[in-house]
Amino acid sequence: MWNVVPNIRPTTYGTNQLNGEKIMEKAIKEILKSIEGNTLRPELKKTPKRVAEMYKQITSGYQVDVEKLMRGSVYKEDTNDMVIVRDIEFYSVCEHHLLPFYGRCHVGYIPHGKVIGISKIPRLVDAFAKRLQLQERMTGQIAKALEKHLAPYGVAVVVEATHLCMLMRGVQKNDARVTTSSMLGIYRKRPESRAEFLNLIGK
Repeated sequence: MWNVVPNIRPTTYGTNQLNGEKIMEKAIKEILKSIEGNTLRPELKKTPKRVAEMYKQITSGYQVDVEKLMRGSVYKEDTNDMVIVRDIEFYSVCEHHLLPFYGRCHVGYIPHGKVIGISKIPRLVDAFAKRLQLQERMTGQIAKALEKHLAPYGVAVVVEATHLCMLMRGVQKNDARVTTSSMLGIYRKRPESRAEFLNLIGK
């Protein structure tokens, strides 16, 4: 099975990738049998393999070394103007029900002598999104990773998402969206900085 590991370091699936996929296939086969009966219909024969391959892809964030991703893209720059990357599309998997949640992430920071390559911010979002996640945790992880490697004056992260566990089961509220935010440094201390960021992302 795919191991739940610390949120920064990369890992491998099970004892090795191939073994992890086989274990996953076997587990999915048993789940299908419990739903439909003891014998799989011909149409479902390849489903366990497809599902194992799918989970490998949508949890690929465990394979990303966030330390390496950040360390190799930080540059010295004498600026303290706000940097914002907005509307970063992401897809993740809720760890409570293994159903998707998806939406957009808005990231901003105020540099203090260091900046990061712009393309690395969406990659950072993906690194944390492509795991078994909670939206609240993911929001904080993105903010803390930027704070750790850039030591900026402040970091702001806002995540808006639709959760299929709310649409397909439970309360079944089709229009419900979840918004989470993490405000660090100057964004937490100065309401005017926080307001500027929220205004620039349209909130």
